[in-house]
Amino acid sequence: MKLPVISLDNKKVGDIDLDDAVFGMPSRPDLLARAVNWQLAKRRSGNHKTKGRSEVSGSTAKPFNQKGTGRARQGDRKAPQMRGGGVAFGPVVRDHNLSLPKKVRRLALRSALSAKQADGKLIVLDTVSIKSAKTSDLAKLITKLGWKSALVIDGAAVDANFSRAASNIMGLDVLPQVGANVYDIIRRDTLVLTKDAVEQLQERLK
Repeated sequence: MKLPVISLDNKKVGDIDLDDAVFGMPSRPDLLARAVNWQLAKRRSGNHKTKGRSEVSGSTAKPFNQKGTGRARQGDRKAPQMRGGGVAFGPVVRDHNLSLPKKVRRLALRSALSAKQADGKLIVLDTVSIKSAKTSDLAKLITKLGWKSALVIDGAAVDANFSRAASNIMGLDVLPQVGANVYDIIRRDTLVLTKDAVEQLQERLK
């Protein structure tokens, strides 16, 4: 399939052929859900921890007699129901990572790219190189293009001026091609790829 290539000035500068194997897949919401869950799980540190009754500092002696006090019977002061006691079934340090095969991850990324193309929300730019690193200058270009929520993916490295100017624009994310991922693609309304990004993604995913 062919898609027009535009410049940052919103002028058509040519066309590009997209590989159907990468940008023409049928929709697979199940794969997208698995990939997003896998990505978000990897972000979790899993270092939450509370002390159980075996870890709380204190005596194991019975606090008072079993009978005759009029109070409920107690075994020791480290029990969960006692003030200063351990926490019952509290969180412990754990690994939240899920297992997702590499083939499934690649298939999910292709599905995300194809979904954006099918929805008409895939834009191909000639280049994102700009002379000025001023946020105000880039913001004017973005307003003319009508991007309110967009992810821009460049080639091997993002232009330094563009990355710096985009860092203060709300709703605009910038990534190199190697950082392309399902979660960032679907969380933004518009996906913007440079010609270099398209070529490298097709080489990487086909």
